[in-house]
Amino acid sequence: MSTLKKGIFLVGDILIYYMALAVMLLVRYQNLNTFKEGFSVHVVPFSAIIIIWALAFYWNGLYEYRAFGNRAWLFKALSRAIAIATAGSIIAFYLFPKFFALTPRANLFIFATIFLLFSYIWRMVALRFSTSGALNVIVVGASPLTEELVAHIKENGHSDYRIVEWLRDPNKNALETLPSLIREKNAQLVVMQQNLAKNFSALRSIYKLLPLEVSVIRFSDFYEGVFEKAPLKELEEGWFIDNISTRRPVYDTLKRVSDVVIALVAFVILFVPGLVIAILIKFSSRGPIVYTQDRTGKNGKKFTIYKFRTMRTDANGPAWTEKNDMRITRVGALLRFTHLDELPQIINILKNDISLVGPRPESTELSAQYERFPYYDIRHVIKPGLTGWAQVRYKPSASFEEAYEKLCYDVYYIKNRSAFLDLMIFVRTVKYLFTSYTS
Repeated sequence: MSTLKKGIFLVGDILIYYMALAVMLLVRYQNLNTFKEGFSVHVVPFSAIIIIWALAFYWNGLYEYRAFGNRAWLFKALSRAIAIATAGSIIAFYLFPKFFALTPRANLFIFATIFLLFSYIWRMVALRFSTSGALNVIVVGASPLTEELVAHIKENGHSDYRIVEWLRDPNKNALETLPSLIREKNAQLVVMQQNLAKNFSALRSIYKLLPLEVSVIRFSDFYEGVFEKAPLKELEEGWFIDNISTRRPVYDTLKRVSDVVIALVAFVILFVPGLVIAILIKFSSRGPIVYTQDRTGKNGKKFTIYKFRTMRTDANGPAWTEKNDMRITRVGALLRFTHLDELPQIINILKNDISLVGPRPESTELSAQYERFPYYDIRHVIKPGLTGWAQVRYKPSASFEEAYEKLCYDVYYIKNRSAFLDLMIFVRTVKYLFTSYTS
């Protein structure tokens, strides 16, 4: 979904939020004077917790295009998000009772029920307009990734795109029919397969489409927009030269400053919990408290990463952690589930080995094996991170195929990295503190 549409739905949710608050007070008090008094009492506390509700919606995928393709999924996601937001609001009420001096607390549950109903209706109405506003797309050219993308959009739907025609074999005769096909299908977008850029005849035919006021984009850009990852199997060196920048001075400086500030604050807040974890590790199993390992950093430079030890020191096994891995200790299982084993990496951030957000650094052993992947070295042109786009969009890799899939997400991040994307990754990472890293 485009950033503009996400913004529209966020604004709509905020309006629905205050509308639900007003309706709740009318239902509760049924008197105009009491309503005015109640609204003035409730509006400030409810405005303070609106961030909790917005985060719950974001964490549950309600600002992604898939939220508008399946009504059953939408209702479940809305119910889950509102349940999380309600629980978070209750915690806030009890932590700050003087500020949230609202009585009775039952108002919150009435509000949540009304908000669920209004949100579902609002999104159902928005679904019709969103679908009707989708661009009609003609795809020109074929490949395994094209097959995957076209099938995905046709099976799952998309709020921004509708595939109306697919020219699998873009020969000269087929390309000559494009103008009439565009008029017939009322197409607004033509997606051009990568290899057509080398075909002068094909480029000439597509060039003639411009007067028809149709947009033409490369398949790689279209694929990125739909899946939010790079189509590595169909890219060549020229794409990286055109799209990958290794230096962004202002962004890099601001990112380093924010890394240091956040790491120092986290160190102070988590120092005592860290000591408790260290004691538990020491007395629960033999071995060092902190586990160290050589990792590959920026420009291929090796550095030592720090983690709380979660495995027995006498255990051997594969480089990847497996499900129900017998090497993991009981305390280690808890630390991995909550991701608290990563706490010592605050030191790595302060040492400038890693950033808060970036491609996750691999062990030097795995990194050497992953060199078999084309363009794997690209993930080393920037500093690695404590968390990253691949971590919040895909599951932990347990095979070469899954590691390659994560590389596609890492390259997407490197190309599109920004302060806003870093913030979104950081916010989404909070969701996974007590769950697995899956999208």
